[in-house]
Amino acid sequence: MKLIPALLSEFLGSLLLSAIVIGSGIAAQQLSPGQIGLELLENAGATAVGLYVLITVFGPLSGAHFNPLVSFVDVIMHKSSFARALAYLPAQILGCCVGAVLANAMFALPVVTFSLHHRVTGPHLLAEGVATAGLLLVIFALSRTGQSSKSAPAVACYIGAAYFFTSSTSFANPAIAIGRMLTNSFAGIAPSSVPMFVVIECLGAAVAVALLHLLFPERNSHEHS
Repeated sequence: MKLIPALLSEFLGSLLLSAIVIGSGIAAQQLSPGQIGLELLENAGATAVGLYVLITVFGPLSGAHFNPLVSFVDVIMHKSSFARALAYLPAQILGCCVGAVLANAMFALPVVTFSLHHRVTGPHLLAEGVATAGLLLVIFALSRTGQSSKSAPAVACYIGAAYFFTSSTSFANPAIAIGRMLTNSFAGIAPSSVPMFVVIECLGAAVAVALLHLLFPERNSHEHS
């Protein structure tokens, strides 16, 4: 992969993912005011469909990580370039932040308004750890078993489901958590909640790596089963 196209891919993919998550949350609030379940369904559906498209489009350019944890777990699991993962990091964070600003602007909201939605509770943090571990298990289990072509639909379906089966609504991504603090809307997260979310997401990633090594050990050239 050439670095400049890959970095631009990660930036644009992260930007669009953030705009989809936040924009669809704002639209859901406006279209279905006071109907939290319906708002969440609209937000989850748009995010899942959008994520499927983004992975399909940008995957050949950068791997369509859009998530620092995916990039660094890829270093651990596939011995990919650590330097590339470091280069992806600012592109992913900046993309998610610009996407949040764009979403606010598209709905005539102040371009930056820090969220007042505090999310740090025991159940929310547990849910976020589960969501992150599950996401990484899906991505890298498919990769380790030669099914990477199924990543776009599998990841999209998992995230759509995780909106509902986790109380945190499944951020599972430090870059998107940072971006979502810039909008005081349905999808926002208070800046004070972000550090603990990031810590828990990293712990979830560590659990995923341990499980992946246990469940899907690398096969050597003499193994055929």
